Amino acid sequence: MAENVEFTSNGDTAQGYLVTPASGSGPGVVVVQEWWGLDSGIKEMADRLGAAGFVTLAPDLYRGALAGHEEMDKAAALMQSLPPDRAARDMSGAVDFLAGHDAVTSDGLGVVGFCMGGMLSLILAAARPDRIKAVVPFYGFPQGDTEPDWAPMTAAVRGHMAENDDFFGPDAAHALEAKLQAMGKDVTFTVHPGTGHAFMGPHNALGTLDEELAAQIWPEVVAFLHEQLG
Repeated sequence: MAENVEFTSNGDTAQGYLVTPASGSGPGVVVVQEWWGLDSGIKEMADRLGAAGFVTLAPDLYRGALAGHEEMDKAAALMQSLPPDRAARDMSGAVDFLAGHDAVTSDGLGVVGFCMGGMLSLILAAARPDRIKAVVPFYGFPQGDTEPDWAPMTAAVRGHMAENDDFFGPDAAHALEAKLQAMGKDVTFTVHPGTGHAFMGPHNALGTLDEELAAQIWPEVVAFLHEQLG
């Protein structure tokens, strides 16, 4: 079952897209949007996780704003104008909402993020080690000034990055992976050969969708989340 919900965000109210599996319960997973907003592609990913047995919540970090898949300038402007503190509060509110939901069977939660959401999923894991136990970032990670204090992060991380990516390059991905592993973190970033940014996006907005690879990766993602969360 899929529905739009409201949840508390540090005294404010945020919205999101909630999917409950057919069984009526399961481990909880937060899905973090790309720079387009809470669009059909992100809802489809939440639906897929729901079908795989997870109670899934995708918070609407843009608070209703959307960019069309041909509107890259608008998407970039939306991402750049997103207040980082509000995004952090809304993601944390989504974590608290899932953690307190009757349908969620796991103490620990997972996070899956794409592009901007891949970056934010790792920031959320560092901010909420009390709840986030598994992270799957796709072609996105914090760089430079956007990096959080990694010390508190306890989640297992299995990232999937693109080889040909002007936004989040493979060299930077490998460097961050090595840095986090040196800190004793359970982190693996796989750079998939021949891929472009957004290779999982069902909307194929950049013309980079790799359906064969996506079909291969998805069962691995589901298995990892169940392994970590139950």
